Amino acid sequence: MQQSKCNQQNFDLRKTSAPSLCTTYDAHDPDLLAGIMPLVEFLEITPDSIAISKNGKTKLHPMILEDLKEAASELKLLAHGVGLSIASFEGYSEAYIDLLGQLQQEVELYWHSEHLGYTTVDHENLNTMLAVPRSRDMLDLLIKRICEIQGRFGIPFLLENIVHLLPDYHPEYSDAEFLNILSQETGCGLILDLYNLECDAFNYGFDVSGFLKELNMNAVREIHLAGGVQHKGFQLDIHSGIVARSTLDLTHTVLNRENNIEVITYEILPQAVNTYGHQMVIDELGRLSDEFNIKKNGNSNIPAKYQTFA
Repeated sequence: MQQSKCNQQNFDLRKTSAPSLCTTYDAHDPDLLAGIMPLVEFLEITPDSIAISKNGKTKLHPMILEDLKEAASELKLLAHGVGLSIASFEGYSEAYIDLLGQLQQEVELYWHSEHLGYTTVDHENLNTMLAVPRSRDMLDLLIKRICEIQGRFGIPFLLENIVHLLPDYHPEYSDAEFLNILSQETGCGLILDLYNLECDAFNYGFDVSGFLKELNMNAVREIHLAGGVQHKGFQLDIHSGIVARSTLDLTHTVLNRENNIEVITYEILPQAVNTYGHQMVIDELGRLSDEFNIKKNGNSNIPAKYQTFA
């Protein structure tokens, strides 16, 4: 394989074992943790979401950190950010980098990831995330930054495809080609968010089949699944429910191809958990386990208080 410009590869691109199940954990909720631990091999944590400000300093929520340390006796932990803003012209967020560094000091991270987009312009928060212009200039900017980030943390780094809220501006590359080049030239992995693809297909007719045919599946190490809602005729990227049948079918299509996917992550916001209850999340993880024939590798190391849910 061609050597990356970072002079390192994040991943061994050989075929891995069958995917494992993962879900998000972004709030201090021991009862939820008790319910999901027997079902998953991974937990995904968003450093931004578990941060609190105190005395002018931002740090990670100490009670959530204790939850994660206890869970780490059995589960692998993934960090998945929203605030890095890797494509902002003025530079990516050092505040997010600091939070990620705090998390890595407290728990072992299997890998970390971010969305391929930007959330700030001239240091002003947009309160949303926008897709990057697919130009050679942006590729050069991103390749340099990805290499820097990989060097800073020394663990695999992945980028996720995001929903397009605005029309593309004269792209020089297709969506898949852009991701392929980033992965090839840096060695970073990819997260394939299938619900995001369906949002784009619904909202403006994105060619999901063509994208998947062009995408280098060797670089995809994680799949994201979620359920969302429509608002005023627009399919929203809000992780607020169960996974639709169409998304499950699309997942089967991806898994039936030769791939290196290690993790299938069910994303659900804490606000949705509060609305629908813990049992909805537990039932959905069980449904996904059955749908994709995912079996957890035993539970002998699960703390006793969690084994009653197994």
